[in-house]
Amino acid sequence: MHILQILSLKYNVGCEVLKKIYVFVTLVLLLAVGSFFQTNEEAAANRSRQYYEEAGQIVWDINTEQKIIALTFDDGPHKVYTSEILDLLALHGAKATFFVIGENAKKNPELVMRIYEEEHEIANHTYTHPIKTTIPKLMKEIEQTSEVLQNITGHTPTLFRPVGGQYTDAMIDAIAEAGYKVVMWSWHLDTEDWKEPGVKKIIRIVNSAKEGDVILFHDGGGNRRQTVEALKQVLPELKKQGYTFVTISELLAIQQSTIQK
Repeated sequence: MHILQILSLKYNVGCEVLKKIYVFVTLVLLLAVGSFFQTNEEAAANRSRQYYEEAGQIVWDINTEQKIIALTFDDGPHKVYTSEILDLLALHGAKATFFVIGENAKKNPELVMRIYEEEHEIANHTYTHPIKTTIPKLMKEIEQTSEVLQNITGHTPTLFRPVGGQYTDAMIDAIAEAGYKVVMWSWHLDTEDWKEPGVKKIIRIVNSAKEGDVILFHDGGGNRRQTVEALKQVLPELKKQGYTFVTISELLAIQQSTIQK
């Protein structure tokens, strides 16, 4: 083959390779840019807290002058820690709301019944506590947990707390359509007890509580010894300050009565 033909052939082959590389890189960049704009579009679409509160789909806390506080516990029930927390609540005449994980409830039906019989509130916190999931899978988890709780107590919960407090507009729409109200917590009252920050830090966070607040604790999902020890001081101190401990449903009833006035 003539030298010019060989060079021409190599040049054409090289061009084809470069074209393929160019197309591949372009597609990757387009996908990345598309993903970026989609993510930001979704973030921008998130409705405000005011929207959700006015729509009655989510509650964080309420405005009230009554000396009431709602204690909430996530990720249980746990054979040891939930039992100890229930003992402390009974000792101080306090009511609380337990956002239970379905698979834990199924393993510990006697604890679920104890929570129910001692007139605390039982709410839904998914079946397996997935950090990331799709809406269809999430709704299936909520349904599973509600079925477990219905079978144990004879009652189906109407309150739901998303894992990690993470949600999207579409998720809230689906949850609301299924008949559940989403419960978050007062942002300044996330004790972060799951990190085991120390009893003193948990107590310090709770000390900033005020009327109508919702406090986030955990009774399962790990070592909750610090939570139990902190409650031994938190409960009598808040009680001394004149606070009454109510369930989320009681909190919402007080909010509703205030609105009607």
